[in-house]
Amino acid sequence: MTTISINSPTAELQALDAAHHMHPFTANADLAKKGARVITRAEGNWLTDSEGHRILDAMAGLWCVNIGYGRKELAEVAARQMMDLPYYNTFFQTTHVPAIQLAEKIAQLAPGDLNHVFFAGSGSEANDTNLRMVRHYWAAKGKPEKQIVISRKNAYHGSTMAGMSLGGMAGMHKQGGVIQGIHHINQPNWWSEGGDMTPEDFGLARAQELEQAILELGEDRVAAFIGEPVQGAGGVIIPPETYWPEIQRICDKYEILLIVDEVICGFGRTGNWFGSQTFNLRPDIMTIAKGLSSGYLPIGGSVVSDEVAGVIGSAGDFNHGYTYSGHPVAAAVALENLRIIEDEGIVERVRDDIGPYLAQAWHSLGDHPLVGETKIVGMMASLALVPVKGSRAPFAYDAGTVGWRCRERCFGNDLIMRHVGDRMIVSPPLTLTHEEVDILAARARKALDETYEGLKADDMLKPAA
Repeated sequence: MTTISINSPTAELQALDAAHHMHPFTANADLAKKGARVITRAEGNWLTDSEGHRILDAMAGLWCVNIGYGRKELAEVAARQMMDLPYYNTFFQTTHVPAIQLAEKIAQLAPGDLNHVFFAGSGSEANDTNLRMVRHYWAAKGKPEKQIVISRKNAYHGSTMAGMSLGGMAGMHKQGGVIQGIHHINQPNWWSEGGDMTPEDFGLARAQELEQAILELGEDRVAAFIGEPVQGAGGVIIPPETYWPEIQRICDKYEILLIVDEVICGFGRTGNWFGSQTFNLRPDIMTIAKGLSSGYLPIGGSVVSDEVAGVIGSAGDFNHGYTYSGHPVAAAVALENLRIIEDEGIVERVRDDIGPYLAQAWHSLGDHPLVGETKIVGMMASLALVPVKGSRAPFAYDAGTVGWRCRERCFGNDLIMRHVGDRMIVSPPLTLTHEEVDILAARARKALDETYEGLKADDMLKPAA
């Protein structure tokens, strides 16, 4: 084995990475030619790469490092737990203290009667659990024909076979097909799809597509509806205010289960512990992961209502589970992460202080000639890039052509900001300071300026016909 360290030359690290490491959501042959960015250290809300660049991480890793990097408390808890009990499973009528404590804590924090937790290793795994759970639930109630789960186009619910199928990303569906019994309705993206409708009318219309689908498919065949409070990977799509109340009404009317995917929105991201609270939802099941441990260790789960858990628990063995369900080290770290969020008042800080400060800075970018819309809830935000100020017309190029150029300029200015199509998105750590918000806004504006000038020079400020 080649001896390498974080101090090895970047080119050497990139060559080894290209030779052996297959990256997710990546054209690996293209990356091999370019060379991956090698991250070597992180502290607070900043990353350091192998070239010594100090980079502001406005994506909190992958929407997950809610309390920032380098928290020694989590490392110390992990080390202690590894010495006490590094691993044991929760199969075979067995449990352990970290899983017990974490399940109790999540039940305390979760809204309504979500008092039960089925642990997984990720949000993708948890959504696999949800698909099996809702189908088993209805079968146990004597309605085995209730199999269909309704989701939305452009939703993201993970990358496993079931998670990908539940999600609505067409590019993912093309690679391996989808599980049967999942139906997709349109997303509540007013900016791109609202036409001449007001946001309020559009939100109602898109929500009512759920009712139409239930009636077309048959109420006796529909098991559940799944949705993210805010479509994160879909572009930080914040639905119109009329959308979620109508979705809740329809779920109640037709007695279908509501699964709220909180993988991104949970644990303070929207200014409440959960996005369900921000949008006044009453889920039967919540999917959690990411911010549960602030990404320090892989862990996820399904938070389940008394009704669903009671039926599942009374129907014999639920033949489902994972080797690492409730892993003791991951559970201990997650519990400590929740203690920090609670003790340091991070959720309240997002709601009352840093969230509003970020919103002010983010909306200030709306005067840029390349920006058509700025949207934000809590600590997740997006802006739409446009060729013509004052118009919602897209660019006359494949979606993402301009967004990718802007993303490259962000990286060039030591700012991690993603693009989804021609929307730019951020989801920074909840521990961001006012000074760091100012840096984020300044670097974002510089990236927008450079992108705009590049588009002008290449005569690319053209709307679609």
